[in-house]
Amino acid sequence: MRLLIVEDERRLAMSLAGGLTAEGFAVDVVHDGLEGLHRASEGVYDLVVLDIMLPGMNGYRVCAALRAAGHEVPILMLTAKDGEYDEAEGLDTGADDYLTKPFSYVVLVARIRALLRRRGGSASPVIAVGALRMDTAARRVRLGEDEVALTVKEFAVLEQLVLRVGQVVSKADILEHVWDFAYDGDPNIVEVYVSALRRKLGAASIRTVRGAGYRLEAL
Repeated sequence: MRLLIVEDERRLAMSLAGGLTAEGFAVDVVHDGLEGLHRASEGVYDLVVLDIMLPGMNGYRVCAALRAAGHEVPILMLTAKDGEYDEAEGLDTGADDYLTKPFSYVVLVARIRALLRRRGGSASPVIAVGALRMDTAARRVRLGEDEVALTVKEFAVLEQLVLRVGQVVSKADILEHVWDFAYDGDPNIVEVYVSALRRKLGAASIRTVRGAGYRLEAL
């Protein structure tokens, strides 16, 4: 999943980005509201973590502008302010959740995962595809009775395929959601991780659709 952090406290922003990257997310960071609105409007993000007190354009206005333009990306607002009025204002502009600084990083991750599950239309973090069970909350994968050990990036690539099981997922889609905006390496890196998943899950588990991408088959 690809996240955008819009936060002007640079140390906090980079700390969050580092932690969320370790959790398996692809993370981009910007430090002002106008750039945040521009990036979020591109439509490539699965969730936006949005501070309220931002230079250029505050978080309320960014959120309202995204909703007015028809963007339905989940938005988790962060702020150093507190009180019922501020929370209500944030939610009234279209935010999906609200977290007051200082906050627990564990709570932040839990809120993000809950919003992503809600967007996917499922309250359960466990996704079943035939004999495959993927627990997106615990970051664990089982094939039948056996647990399959995956790296963070392997898990993230598999997650993209599981969320669209039976559909063709392009290499570009996987790159957008698993690697961050700054990645400028070889796009064939996707093939490396797909090959690793085939070795661990079975060669027939992921089909290559020539010229289009990959499709996960029921295992």
